[in-house]
Amino acid sequence: MFAPLNQPIENWTAQRIWLIGASSGIGAALAQQALAAGAAVILSARRQTQLEIVAQRHPNAMILPFDVLDTAAWQRGYADIIAQLGGVDLVIFCAADYRPERSWEVDPATAAQTLQINLGSVYTGLATILPDLIARGSGGIGLIASVAGYMGLPNATVYGPSKAAMINLAEILYADLHPKGLNVYLINPGFVKTHLTAKNDFTMPALQTPEQAATAIWQGISSGKFEIHFPRRFTQTLKLLQLLPYRWRFNLLSTFVKTS
Repeated sequence: MFAPLNQPIENWTAQRIWLIGASSGIGAALAQQALAAGAAVILSARRQTQLEIVAQRHPNAMILPFDVLDTAAWQRGYADIIAQLGGVDLVIFCAADYRPERSWEVDPATAAQTLQINLGSVYTGLATILPDLIARGSGGIGLIASVAGYMGLPNATVYGPSKAAMINLAEILYADLHPKGLNVYLINPGFVKTHLTAKNDFTMPALQTPEQAATAIWQGISSGKFEIHFPRRFTQTLKLLQLLPYRWRFNLLSTFVKTS
C-alpha cells in the first residue's frame, strides 16, 4: 500500500539520461550532479557553448544541441543517441520560458511561443521516444512543472496554465505508462534562482539554488516518488491553500498582489 509509485533507482552508473534544457538553471545542475554520479548524460538545449561548459571534464557527457521547437531536430537527435548510446533510460523535460505579466499585458504571439516551448515541445519529445520505451518495457519520463500550476497565481498568466497542463499530463502519463513498466515523475519546484525568476520584482519565499533543486529531484527519483515538490515548507503551504474555498483563496492572493 505504501510502496513507491515508481521503481527506485539505485545504480546511476547504468543510467542513460537525456536532459532537455540543460544549458542553465535546474537542467544544468541536474546534468552536473548526474555526471558526477557516473551516469551517461545527453545534454540538450539551443546554446552549444553553454552545454560544453556544463559538460566539461566529463567523458560520460554527450552534447546534443537543438531547438525544442524544431520537430525534425528531435528525430535527428534521438537517432544520434541511438547510434552512440543505444537508447535512453530517463528523459527529463526541463526547457521552459517565463515572463511575469498580468492578463492585460499578454501578447498573443509571445504567449503562443511560451506555450509551445513549455508544453508543445513535450508532446514532440514524447512522440519521439515513447515508442521505443514502451517496446522495451522500461525507462522513465520526468516533467518539470511548477507550483505555479497548482492554482492561478499573480503574474503567471501564461506560464501558470502551461505548468498546470504539465501536471495534468504527468498524471495521464502515469496512468497510461506505469502498467507498461515505465516510470513517470512529476516535478514541482517552488522558487529557484535562475535567469527566469530573475525577472520577478517581488520577494520570492523559500528561494532555492539550482543545486538544491537538483539534489531534491535526484533524491525523489532515486526513492521512486511520483510527485517531487520542494522546498516542502513552501509547497505544503500552497497545497493547503488549494483546499480553501475560492473566496478565501482569492482574498489571500489579492493581498499578495498588493504587497508584492
